[in-house]
Amino acid sequence: MSGPGADTCLTLRARSVARSPGAGEGEPVGMDVLPGEGAAGAARVTLEGLLSVVGAGVLELCAAPCGPGAAVAGVTVLDELEPGTGPGELVLAVGVDPESAVAADVVRRAGGTGAAAVVFGPGPSGRQPPPALRTVAEEAGVAVLLRTAWCPWARLVSVLRAGLASVGVPPDPRTAAVPPGDLNGLADAVAALVGGAVTIEDTESRVLAHSATEGDVDELRRLTILGRRVPRWRVEAMREDGFFRALWGAGDVLHRPAGGENPERLVVAVRAGGEVLGSIWVAAEGRPLAPDAADALRAAARSAAAHLLHHRTRGGHERLVGDAARALLEGRGPAGALAERAGLPVRGNCAVLAVCTGLDGSDGDGDARLHGLLALYCAAHRHRAVAVPLNGRRTLVVLGGLDADRRRAEEQAARLGRSLVEQVSAAFGADVRIGLGEVVAEPAELPESRRSAEDALRALLAPGESRTVARVDQMAERVALSRVRDALDGLPLPPRTPVARLTALDDGNGGTMVATLRAYLDHFGDVSAASRALGVHPNSLRYRLRRITEVSGLDLADPDARLLAHLQLRLLGGG
Repeated sequence: MSGPGADTCLTLRARSVARSPGAGEGEPVGMDVLPGEGAAGAARVTLEGLLSVVGAGVLELCAAPCGPGAAVAGVTVLDELEPGTGPGELVLAVGVDPESAVAADVVRRAGGTGAAAVVFGPGPSGRQPPPALRTVAEEAGVAVLLRTAWCPWARLVSVLRAGLASVGVPPDPRTAAVPPGDLNGLADAVAALVGGAVTIEDTESRVLAHSATEGDVDELRRLTILGRRVPRWRVEAMREDGFFRALWGAGDVLHRPAGGENPERLVVAVRAGGEVLGSIWVAAEGRPLAPDAADALRAAARSAAAHLLHHRTRGGHERLVGDAARALLEGRGPAGALAERAGLPVRGNCAVLAVCTGLDGSDGDGDARLHGLLALYCAAHRHRAVAVPLNGRRTLVVLGGLDADRRRAEEQAARLGRSLVEQVSAAFGADVRIGLGEVVAEPAELPESRRSAEDALRALLAPGESRTVARVDQMAERVALSRVRDALDGLPLPPRTPVARLTALDDGNGGTMVATLRAYLDHFGDVSAASRALGVHPNSLRYRLRRITEVSGLDLADPDARLLAHLQLRLLGGG
């Protein structure tokens, strides 16, 4: 609990800080490093043990001819120029298509060196490797795994190294009964050991879990738990005071004595394989912490690495669901498997809603609340839905399980869109627009529904548009104009077109030629209507038009010339 664990001016008297490279020079004051004994000897790591921590979120097991008990010694990246794979290694076959003949050669060579497994990236078709590759794996005695589409190679390397390090730590018998990934259970178990209140956080100071609280709760701890993250002002203060540099670099328990209204606190970073995974905070609750609290917290941090990694890659359900839905919308991977992982029906009518709010996206808590409300409102309408954030102002909502009749499915999506506009606007006090994507027959077609939803939303955001919810067919003209503008935007045109001449003249003397021509063309050559729009006398407008034709060479009697001029003016004005 980083916020509650420090005063406003938190700096550190570090008596013996074991710093990691790049930990920084700033040392927070007011907390001491409590030296302790190192970790016990590493345990034997098996493929089953590793996959129990870093399984479904990052890797899919395709073949395991030697069984799940095969020993795993390390991870290495395949390099044809430096073939140095050792026994028990996980070989990352970067750039090798698992459906190609080269993949089979890689597996055979890995078997010859005693490698434990070969990891391939997802193939271009998104399907499982062909049966022939499994046959080769059986012959070579090498496991074959697939990297999931939403876990890039760089992240996989760090995850595997952290997994190997965390699984290799002998289990602490005092927390061994906590199921993998049960962070709340871990927090309660640690609280019982240290005699205080426990909070487990990630590296962004978000609260992942906390122990049940029985005693008095200080105000900052209450705010942190209720907000599910340390208040931003507290995080900024600790960052400026160098606290985080000390925490991530200390390598041991930091202690802060009680002072004023702030109780005694301990904190330790949770790390594995050189990667920091989060932190565990302990606060006294009306009585001193247990005498061996630091030792218990130190042991808990070693055990917690596997739990935090499990939460990230397997137990982090929301992240997995969001990543699967994003991959589904981008057409990456097998649609059926992605839909199932995202909790959506693998068959039947579905659609995408593109939601835009007037929020500026500067508040991460507001973003999380928005996405949570979208999912909640969809569930209230009995829709299976996943909210996929694009940025601070836009979110895609994937709807599954719509009515089997297309027309009724479209009506369902429209009703939901109108309801979301009302409810989200009321909750946030912000302008909301929702583009309704076309209803499609199966999840594989959701990328097309997304495109139509975003086209409709873009049209709804055009200047002067008052509607808040619409489909593409209801915004056909605006969508068509947007596509024409996209096609023409950046298209090289001759530098001296009539509109270009008028623009240069206006820029030079602050004139009104461009505005006059646009008003005239917008009103289809109706001098009276154009003059009223400009607030000038019709004779003044006629004089301006004569002047425009003289200086620009524009022939207003030529339909093609008028069309080109109007398109250029639209591009200039963004209308």
